[in-house]
Amino acid sequence: MRFMIQVRANAVSERGDPPGPEYAKLFEEMGAFHEEMARAGVLLDGAGLRPSRNGWRVRYDADGRREVVDGPFAEAKELIAGYTLIQVRSEEEARAWASRFPMPFIGMGCEIEVRPLYEDADFAPGGDMAIRSE
Repeated sequence: MRFMIQVRANAVSERGDPPGPEYAKLFEEMGAFHEEMARAGVLLDGAGLRPSRNGWRVRYDADGRREVVDGPFAEAKELIAGYTLIQVRSEEEARAWASRFPMPFIGMGCEIEVRPLYEDADFAPGGDMAIRSE
């Protein structure tokens, strides 16, 4: 099972300021945690994301027409500042790893969201997303 641990953005991450020396210990802790996940064989990927002003969104209307909208985006709390992708045997194992995730920001509360990724089996007959006839 794969899970994405999403670090939610806040005013600090959206400013995009280079981290000061006070973040050295946090970066060390985060690096050690990711290294531990890699040694355990559960880490697939992880990275921080640049502020939303460096990104864009593609919006689709009901007819499939596209509109490209450049950042920044107003609601920082709805954005993702970084992610860690893990592959584990169970939801319980994912919860255990996520509960040990280092606090990503100094002196500022934040939120981490964890969500499972769809797997091929979810779309197979009998899977969560299988097409069912009535």
